[in-house]
Formats: sequence, C-alpha cells, structure tokens
Amino acid sequence: MRDEDFEAFIEEFGEADSRQPVPESDIAAWTGKLPDQLMAYWREEGWGRYGEGRFWFVNPADYEDIVDEWLENSPLEQIDSFHVIARTAFGKLYLCGQRSGQSATINCATNAVFAVPKRLKPKTPDARDMSILVFLGVDREECDLDDEDGKPMFARAMKALGPLAEDEVYGFEPALVAGGRMRVENLRKLKIDQHLTILRQLAAPSMPFSGEEVARLLKD
Repeated sequence: MRDEDFEAFIEEFGEADSRQPVPESDIAAWTGKLPDQLMAYWREEGWGRYGEGRFWFVNPADYEDIVDEWLENSPLEQIDSFHVIARTAFGKLYLCGQRSGQSATINCATNAVFAVPKRLKPKTPDARDMSILVFLGVDREECDLDDEDGKPMFARAMKALGPLAEDEVYGFEPALVAGGRMRVENLRKLKIDQHLTILRQLAAPSMPFSGEEVARLLKD
C-alpha cells in the first residue's frame, strides 16, 4: 500500500508510463548501501518512467561508471560513496550517498554539481530514509530544462524527437560546454551513457564548494 509521500509524487507525475520490477537479488545487493525506504519503493513500484519521461527511477548499477567519471578528483569523493537513484530526460542525475542519503545532483547538460554542504553530513538510518521522502517532493518543473528564453523544453522536445527509450536522453549538439546554445532545435535523442561520458570529457563540472569547505565539513 502506498504511503502519502509516494501518493503525492504520483499526483505530480501520474502513474508510471513503463515499469521494470526490481529483482530481489538487486534489492539484497543494495540493502545497507541505500536507504531502506528506497528499497521499499523499489519492491512496491519498481524502476519506472514517469511524466512521459520527465523523470525516471533507475538501477544505480547502470550509472556507476558515469558517477565515477563525473565525481573523479572532486570534493564529493572525500565525503561519501554516491549512487544514481533517479534521472531526468535532460540528464540531471540524483545522487544518494551511502552515509548522507539523497544529498546531491549532477546536472550534466550544464556541467554542474549541486549540493548543500550540511546535507552531506553522515545521517542516521532514519534520517537517510527521510531524505528519500523529501526527495519525492520533486516536481515536473524541476525535471524540465528552460531554453535561453526561459521557456521549458520538454514538451517541445518530445513532440519534435519522440519519447525517450530507457537508455536515451535529450542532449544538445553541440554541447553547451562546447559553445552550443540552449535551444530545442539543438536537442537530439542520444544514448545516455555515451553522451554523459563525452560531456564529462569536455570539461570538469563546476562544484558548489571548495576542497577547504569540505575539509571543514568533515572536521565538524
């Protein structure tokens, strides 16, 4: 039976457009690394696509190499072991730390990592579960991406390019970090693993804090 937090998420995005049941072997493998609350949702809801592909709950194993590439030599490496638990159509990756819970994102399209230092501190199991419940407050607008005129692009991208497959993302060609413009006509349907790897190779992502701030965080 769904709790009120997931019900609110469904009210925002609608029922899953597609759904993949999560094998018990995968739940067992991730138990202890990711919050128990997330494991409960996996068991009940599976990994799925919501809002016509705006938002996806995903198998973290499929994104381990991508996370390693994007966080390599970053301050976040000093803090926790992070795993992707969800993503958007435009390649925003939602990260869950083994000690900090859902606490950071990578916006691959704009080449930026976002995190609030105090949220990265180690949490109790109950607090890690709470981070998942808070995360379910994500909304459709947050999962969209505005063009250079400030207008959301998802609906126009899907109309022009069609819906995304499980392994696809809407990406810019040329990439924004390489001088491309944030316009719908520059979007393509691209393989997510290849595209996000190429974006990381073009430039290191911007970080929300310095190594010195991380040192202070770990000391407190």
